Amino acid sequence: MQRYFITLSYDGNNYHGWQIQPNGSSVQETLEKALTILLRQPISIIGAGRTDTGVHARMMVAHFDMKSKFDNIQISYRLNRLLPHDISVSSIIPVSNDMHARFSAIKRTYHYYLHMQKDIYNRQYSCYVGYNLNFDLMNEAALYLIGKKDFKCFCKAGADVKTTICNITEAYWKPIYPELSALSSTDIKPTNWCFIISANRFLRNMVRAIVGTLIAVGRGKMSITKFKTIVDTGSRSDAGESMPGNALFLWDIEY
Repeated sequence: MQRYFITLSYDGNNYHGWQIQPNGSSVQETLEKALTILLRQPISIIGAGRTDTGVHARMMVAHFDMKSKFDNIQISYRLNRLLPHDISVSSIIPVSNDMHARFSAIKRTYHYYLHMQKDIYNRQYSCYVGYNLNFDLMNEAALYLIGKKDFKCFCKAGADVKTTICNITEAYWKPIYPELSALSSTDIKPTNWCFIISANRFLRNMVRAIVGTLIAVGRGKMSITKFKTIVDTGSRSDAGESMPGNALFLWDIEY
């Protein structure tokens, strides 16, 4: 039996998340059906994570097992021709059988995008915020997330997990500036922002809940002290709202 890692990216707007759903289209189901057709046998894949409805992936990794070997470069090419336009496979490579797409991953990185001015071309991949935010305060609060902690306050209620402890290694807001050619040298302001967060694992709905809570800090509706208290002892109902999924990207996975 040979194990293969498949690396792909997808636009999540047309899918009810990564995982197979009883009443909706998923990325996993779409990929399994295409592989089953090409390899002429039932293929079941296991992903590195479970992105929610509407969430995108710049990089997702999954694995599947095959009894017989195949031309992985040729299958990758044919798979991309068979898959819909919003799913793209970058590689299929053989790995050792003890490698696991989910459990062998040591680091995952997510990006969440905000735009501060109405943008009709960016609305599917970024969240429009029509009010001022203090990103200095939001970055001060984000620093408190770093470390190995119990993040149950950012976990969706009813999630089936054995532990809510995660080790966050980076969490910060980064400004994205507009094209300089359209601006004077004295009027350079970021029009978009990106929240970057990395950890060994993430809980269901965790990143969007963190973003919503940091935005409450940035709007002046939550103090830094309150934010820290929520992280230390709070429940999901104490934290901020869950932000829309269309602005969230699974950005990178390390093994």
